[in-house]
Amino acid sequence: MGKKSILNKKSLQFLEKYINNAAPTGFESEGQKLWLEYIKPYVDDYFIDNYGSVAAIINPEAKYKVVIEAHADEISWFVHYISDQGFIYLRRNGGSDHQIAPSKRVNIHTDKGIVKAVFGWPAIHTRKGSAEETPKLDNIFLDCGCVTKEEVLELGIHVGCVITYEDEFMVLNDRYYVGRALDNRIGGFMIAEVARLLKENKVELPFGLYITNSVQEEVGLRGAEMMVQNIKPDVAIITDVCHDTQTPMIKKIVEGDNHAGKGPVLTYGPAVQNNLLKLIIDAADKNKIPFQRAAASRATGTDTDAFAYANGGVPSALISLPLRYMHTTVEMVHKEDVENVIKLIYESLKKITNNHDFRYFK
Repeated sequence: MGKKSILNKKSLQFLEKYINNAAPTGFESEGQKLWLEYIKPYVDDYFIDNYGSVAAIINPEAKYKVVIEAHADEISWFVHYISDQGFIYLRRNGGSDHQIAPSKRVNIHTDKGIVKAVFGWPAIHTRKGSAEETPKLDNIFLDCGCVTKEEVLELGIHVGCVITYEDEFMVLNDRYYVGRALDNRIGGFMIAEVARLLKENKVELPFGLYITNSVQEEVGLRGAEMMVQNIKPDVAIITDVCHDTQTPMIKKIVEGDNHAGKGPVLTYGPAVQNNLLKLIIDAADKNKIPFQRAAASRATGTDTDAFAYANGGVPSALISLPLRYMHTTVEMVHKEDVENVIKLIYESLKKITNNHDFRYFK
């Protein structure tokens, strides 16, 4: 596929729109609608499950089923308690980072529309040296400009309203994509691009391909658990993000040694089926796609685990995208890595045969 970019103007416009849209865990529908609208021209059919996961399907009549999957949800917050003075305290929805919250601007999603608010924090002048408090779940709070609980309620804010940061997509130094929710809407983008390339290059797959965008990964792989039962696939290739470990304060002995810009990361671990992993490595080698390696002690912590251990065991593998500053509003990925993940999934699919038998011995 050469050195020329595989992403076109329409692709990049979709990526920006898709990243900027809010799709918190349990409330992914608007993002899923955008994704489905984009991918529809490249597939034959689709279905949507009861919680909002989507499978876009190529060759829906085929008995042998291959999944490529990402997750659609982003971390967020819930309104948990409203004080008499109108300050709002929170609960996490997924692994939201309390330390990055102070001074951030947010959108509170209500039935009346979005209400703007900020995470307040005491001024530096009022904090006392070594005794000063650090941000914790029980002391961070939102200020939406109200001075009573009644005013807050009048805006349509209630316990259970979901809250997202307002930070948006940008490109740094023509090298990195930056934004909130790259974990893992960039994955949804990449699998959609695989569908586009298959269509545009007129690739005839000998099996059914289920391009799957699952909800609720951030609270325990829940959407993937549902979709593996809905689809009952024979093979699954999952894409998610992993840590770029080259930035300050990260211990490589603990977190491994992976670089943004040096290619997709392939994980070794019990959930990863080794013959499928070998097929992916062969695809990388044959097509000169750079890749890196990581090891998972037990679980991968991604939707790979949900697919691998369902339906009597689904041969599964994980192709990860190195990402800086995970679960912040400035998540960062390398443009070349994004293209190489797309290429690697695309080329791996071309090596899978109809009724491909991945068993270790027969």
